[in-house]
Amino acid sequence: MIDLTQGNEGKQILRFAVPMLLGNLFQQLYNIVDSAVIGQFVGTEALAAVGASFPLIFVLISLIIGLASGSTIIISQYYGAKEIDNVKKTIETMFIYLFFASIAVSIIGISLSGPIFKLIDIPADVMPQAKIYFNIYIGGIVLLFGFNGTAAILRGLGDSKTPLYFMMIATIMNIGLDLLFILVFKWGVVGAAVATLISQGGAFITSIIYLNRTHDIFQLTVSKLRFDRDIFKKSMRIGLPSGFQQTFVALGMLALLKIVNIYGTTTLAAYTVAGRIDMFAALPAMNFAAALSAFVGQNMGANKIERVRNGYRATLMLSSGISIAVTILVVIFGESLMRLFSQNPDVVSTGVEYLVIVSSFYIIFSFMFVNNAVLRGAGDTIVPMIITLLALWVVRVPASYLLSLKYGEIGIWWGVPAAWLVGAVMSYIYYKSGKWKNKGVVQHN
Repeated sequence: MIDLTQGNEGKQILRFAVPMLLGNLFQQLYNIVDSAVIGQFVGTEALAAVGASFPLIFVLISLIIGLASGSTIIISQYYGAKEIDNVKKTIETMFIYLFFASIAVSIIGISLSGPIFKLIDIPADVMPQAKIYFNIYIGGIVLLFGFNGTAAILRGLGDSKTPLYFMMIATIMNIGLDLLFILVFKWGVVGAAVATLISQGGAFITSIIYLNRTHDIFQLTVSKLRFDRDIFKKSMRIGLPSGFQQTFVALGMLALLKIVNIYGTTTLAAYTVAGRIDMFAALPAMNFAAALSAFVGQNMGANKIERVRNGYRATLMLSSGISIAVTILVVIFGESLMRLFSQNPDVVSTGVEYLVIVSSFYIIFSFMFVNNAVLRGAGDTIVPMIITLLALWVVRVPASYLLSLKYGEIGIWWGVPAAWLVGAVMSYIYYKSGKWKNKGVVQHN
């Protein structure tokens, strides 16, 4: 574990962010392998089916992810204040509500998948495979919640290396199972979904066994779990705004998917592939922001506001430099990256259009995420929620729809940077106001 309240701010954030970034790169790698193997060996319809499933999956899990982020912030602040018993209570409370939430998500998801896919106008040739993939994936969501919850807790404690090791195990296992189930057994999208669940479950179980044997703070025994109402209420106060934000972002993705579906299976497949590449490219900015949130949480708990400011400036410099480099790489190699997933020339050309437009604004995306990271780490999650919802629902969705009427699918893509720009400006104005400094869980005299 890393005590982020001591030492050079930039070096601490970099040291914390790199293992987390590598872990998420591995996580995205097996999502990319899923899509690449399906696109190359199963077909365009199967590739589109996997892409169509993810926004609905995100809608169902986003509220829970947001609630869990509230616990992570509380863990980091209690740890910064050296209140170890409260750290343990928060960990146990988080696992209890994650378990019951995952059961509810599975039941709701499987029951409603068909009507929702029809509502968003998924192409008829994509629908059967989309439903199969989605139902298998969401049926085992307890494993996904368990693994990602464990990783989030460790990051709140300042440990970003251990989640990396278990993510590497999950990635290698998933790639091997993808090749076995899809290429050898010919299971198609079923194989991709089953491979993901097995790899996530294996990583989760092994991580719990390892941590119970080696970790002083992280001890998870089912019979000894405690549910603390006061901590749960604090988690809800901080996590609910993030949860609602995630939910409305996910609903926005569904709204965009409905616009994309107007243009048919080829455009949906291109959007799926380009979105995978885009997510991969955005990981540096997202992980530096996540590292900054943990850094801010611990230093707010320790009442070290000046370190928060220094950490913010250091993260901006690091994240901006990497974002510029990633933009150059995506623009130069966009076509080659698209061809890893599909040889369909229409899919490739449409995906390249998306990548060139969106990647040109990664530095704005990075700036927005870093601003919001300070606010969330401080426990001020309501304002980032409002900013995100305004950027998405007032700018991105309407702009994408209106521009698509005149410019076709290219108009959809331009809605993305427009929303980022609005979000970046609004989050910076609020950061400069300084109102977030009084939102911490640990109160100081």
